[in-house]
Amino acid sequence: MLFDDSYQTIENTSEGIFRDKGSKFIAYAYPIRKEEEVKPIIANLRAEHAKARHFCYAYRLTPDRSVFRINDDGEPSGTAGRPILNCLLSADITNVLIVVVRYFGGTLLGVPGLINAYKNASLEAIATSSIITKTVNDLYEVHFEYLQMNDVMKLIKEESLLILNQQFDIKCVLKFEIRKAQLNQVLSKFDKIEGIKLKYLQTT
Repeated sequence: MLFDDSYQTIENTSEGIFRDKGSKFIAYAYPIRKEEEVKPIIANLRAEHAKARHFCYAYRLTPDRSVFRINDDGEPSGTAGRPILNCLLSADITNVLIVVVRYFGGTLLGVPGLINAYKNASLEAIATSSIITKTVNDLYEVHFEYLQMNDVMKLIKEESLLILNQQFDIKCVLKFEIRKAQLNQVLSKFDKIEGIKLKYLQTT
C-alpha cells in the first residue's frame, strides 16, 4: 500500500526532568493537531516558570510527519531544538510538541552537555507518556431513505465503520469515519446501494 494510514502520537501531556551541574531541564510533551496550538502553550509555560531562562522546543505535525519546527530560544545553535526533534524522530511520533524549560544553575555545560541534557529530558517526557496509534480517517455523510436502512446498516457493520452521528426520519443521515486504507472498498460497496447520496466532509 502506498499510503500509510496510521501514525503514532501521545495520548496526553507528560513531563520529564533532567538535572546537570545545578541546571534543571523540565520537558513537557503535548499532543497537538496544528501549529496554532504552540504559541499559547509556550506563553503558559513562560508565565508558570517566570524564573526559567530558556524555553526550547521542537514539534512534528501531520500523519505523514512532514511538518516540523525547532527553536533553540537563545541556546547555542543546534544544542536544544535539534536534540529534542531527534527524540521525536527516534520515537517515531508525530502531532507532538516537546518544550524543555531550563533553569540555569550557574555552571556552563558546554555544547555536548547541553545536547545531552535536552535529549535526556525529552526522552524522559516521552518515556512517561502513553504512545497510541491513530489512523487517518475520512469523514463521510450518507443520505438515504428509511427503506434503505437495512442495506446501509449492514454495510456499516460489515466494514466496522465508526458512526459519529445519526438522524433517522423519513430521510436518514449517518455521519461516519472510514479508515483511509478501506476507502475504495467501502465506497464501491456504497455505490451498489441504489439511490443513496454520499458526501465527503473532511480528513481527520
